Amino acid sequence: MRWNELRIQPDAPGPQAEDSPAAGPGGRPAPAAPALFERGAITRSFDTPGFRGMTFFEVHARSVINRVPDSSRVPFRWTINPYRGCSHSCVYCFARNTHTYLDLDAGHDFDSKIVVKVNAPAVVRKELSSRKWPGEHIAMGTNVDVYQRAEGKYQLMPGILQALLDARNPYSILTKGTLILRDLDLLLASAEVTEVGLSVSVGCTDEDLWRTIEPGTPSPRRRLGVCATLSEHGLRCGVLMGPVVPFLSDSPAQLESTVRQIADAGATHVSPIVLHLRPGAREWFMAWLAEHHPDLVPRYRGLYGSRAYAPKDYQQRIAEQVRELADRYHVGRGSPPPSQGTWRRAARAAAAPAEPAGEQLTLL
Repeated sequence: MRWNELRIQPDAPGPQAEDSPAAGPGGRPAPAAPALFERGAITRSFDTPGFRGMTFFEVHARSVINRVPDSSRVPFRWTINPYRGCSHSCVYCFARNTHTYLDLDAGHDFDSKIVVKVNAPAVVRKELSSRKWPGEHIAMGTNVDVYQRAEGKYQLMPGILQALLDARNPYSILTKGTLILRDLDLLLASAEVTEVGLSVSVGCTDEDLWRTIEPGTPSPRRRLGVCATLSEHGLRCGVLMGPVVPFLSDSPAQLESTVRQIADAGATHVSPIVLHLRPGAREWFMAWLAEHHPDLVPRYRGLYGSRAYAPKDYQQRIAEQVRELADRYHVGRGSPPPSQGTWRRAARAAAAPAEPAGEQLTLL
């Protein structure tokens, strides 16, 4: 492991260091921490295989439970995000633009420079115990993935889940990471005393597309293996089928294959969402599209224009197709199809952790 340290001066207007950053064993100084980080921020860069090329900005957050703006259309009011930035490197991620608030870019910096709220478990526990806390549902994984690769090192989620369990506070988790299975006992214990909602995100099961559009994530098969394992243990788990990527994963055959495998994994529901291209994500995605599928650039310009969302009729058509397929394959209804037993046996092997607890990485 190689790391360097840089501390930010109190009340410093920019990334001024108390001392010049010392070079590590390889002679590479740590990058300056972004200007908006609070005092006490520490920059660590690692050259171990699982974290090579990544930089972690360790900060002490004043608050971790965040209120969603009233203008938002999401069906929850509170979130927990122990990380900012995400090593999943999904080229379409809508959260990319949030990195620009930290004087970092929405492209490679978002993928490789991760803000870690190292005191998140303690702050969550404190906030949950406050008399002002209303005890409402908290959503996790709605901005960046709480089970991204950094969680294998920092292990913030067990402390957060334990605090939620002790407070009997309802919560939900959306993830692309298989590392959630490490915390299975905490999820089961929480489900005994409060409402726990679990979902995995699988936009399609085309592995060629997955390798280029979500290069830092576990494969779709492993994610569906997580769904199957959670379901086996009596935890209801749905699938966010998103994003459906126009002209790349929206053919009738692709939609059918994805929904069929979602059904085989024992999902309680499937919710499709079509790719949306907000600022930050739009520029990064279109650059990827021009490199990998240049012939589709004009079609995207025609479909999206200057809008962040695909036309409503296109979204409705996808939703109707997925709804019909979910009915056909009995997603969330009654007994599983005959193939499910075979799937689950394979899923157990695919989703089983390959490393002991500790600095365990999300399985890829």
